[in-house]
Amino acid sequence: MKVFAGTDIGKVRQMNQDTYFISVEAEEPKIYLLADGMGGYAGGEIASNLAIHSVKQHIQSNWEKISKTEKEILKLIKEATKYANSSIYEKANQVKELEEMGTTLEICLIYEEKLYISHLGDSRIYAVSNDKIERITNDHTYVEKLVKDGTISREEAKNHPKKHMLIKALGCASDAEPDVFVRTWDKSEIIVLCSDGLTNMLTEEEIQDIILNDPICPEKTLINMANQVGGLDNITVILIKH
Repeated sequence: MKVFAGTDIGKVRQMNQDTYFISVEAEEPKIYLLADGMGGYAGGEIASNLAIHSVKQHIQSNWEKISKTEKEILKLIKEATKYANSSIYEKANQVKELEEMGTTLEICLIYEEKLYISHLGDSRIYAVSNDKIERITNDHTYVEKLVKDGTISREEAKNHPKKHMLIKALGCASDAEPDVFVRTWDKSEIIVLCSDGLTNMLTEEEIQDIILNDPICPEKTLINMANQVGGLDNITVILIKH
């Protein structure tokens, strides 16, 4: 397994509120985490850091206690998401300056050729192969809901004034309900976790093209390209090759 990862403040923001974590080679299970924080000066940075720390701690502390069935692993990552949500929510209620903080969260746990995903917010996970780029998470945004309801088209969604309005995020309520699922990992696929600082700057086709044509530093090329066309937000990318 080969992993590429990087993060960048972008060209506009004064602080990088994205946080990520990647397992070292010998660690079990293999965990890849990404959080894109929000909420006032420093609040987003605190929320994303707290999310990553809480999830990592919960999974690593409980991994040996579970039976490693699909059901048990899915339960573990859902519990980890809820644990992180409680940690952020409680912190926000304790400190007035942090009361509006929250974060997106992507958990990708890899075990026995399967991807165990927990997703909340509008960061994304993709599976990239030679013939396609498949988005395997659905954005928890107001505009995505409009698209699903058939109110607007996918093309109209790209420039909708409320395209960044989240309807789900970590830490914004006392409980959180992530999308949790398992997916078989095809050996030909490259798994991509990324914040919206990338997907708002580059098309999915551009992302696919860069990943397939840069075997050396695809994460740096993606970040550089996002910055070249505006860099309007923090940019974080994790790529996992079989």
